[in-house]
Amino acid sequence: MIHYHGVAGGGRYEDCVTLATGRHCFVSYAACSNLPLFASVCSSFSLDNGAYTAWKQGKAFDFSGFIEFVKVWMQHPAFDWAVMPDVIDGSEEENDELLLRWTLPKEIGVPVYHMHESFDRLDRLVDTYNYIALGSSGQYSQPNSKVWWERMNQIMAVVTDEQGKPRTKLHGLRMLDPRVFTKLPLKSADSTNAERNGLLTQRFGMYTPPTRGQRAAVIASRVESSQSAVAWSKEKQLDLKI
Repeated sequence: MIHYHGVAGGGRYEDCVTLATGRHCFVSYAACSNLPLFASVCSSFSLDNGAYTAWKQGKAFDFSGFIEFVKVWMQHPAFDWAVMPDVIDGSEEENDELLLRWTLPKEIGVPVYHMHESFDRLDRLVDTYNYIALGSSGQYSQPNSKVWWERMNQIMAVVTDEQGKPRTKLHGLRMLDPRVFTKLPLKSADSTNAERNGLLTQRFGMYTPPTRGQRAAVIASRVESSQSAVAWSKEKQLDLKI
């Protein structure tokens, strides 16, 4: 699987560059000022639409601005794909309307299925797109919680075939946690875990922490040592002790 590390600029500039170098990066439209540098040193990058940040800040999402932003960066050789615009607290109809407004090539856009939405919408997205993103939302906003896994069992029943193989490529938003992605047949997942926790020396427990500029890179390397599941096993997951 592809491990995308969020580089939102939460740490020192130098630390973010060290983390991005040679890795796969996930860059938000809401924090993209350093994207030119990250793009020049990373292995590849994908773009988040930044809708969640706009929603948290009480701002209107800049749809046309994001489209123009992607239009420029999709030409970069390290570009992978972009998360299509979504309405965080919107209805399924509102989110479907935004997908219809997508004017860029369909193959570079990845729609978001919010985990509280209907399975009918999920099934439609799987049938329509070659790549979809799963977003924790509503009462399922905390990945790896008991209720989250119960919902994920239901979701996997829709998106996988009788052998547990995904019917389309799956990206896990905020799911770059080995406790999560090693149990799911994901093509990719992202998290800002390495950037955020690279600032905390206590993350390394009894061990002497690396120098500040290397902490995030060490965390990222540990995460990258694990891979996603080959297929979904419902029986196995139902026995999980969360």
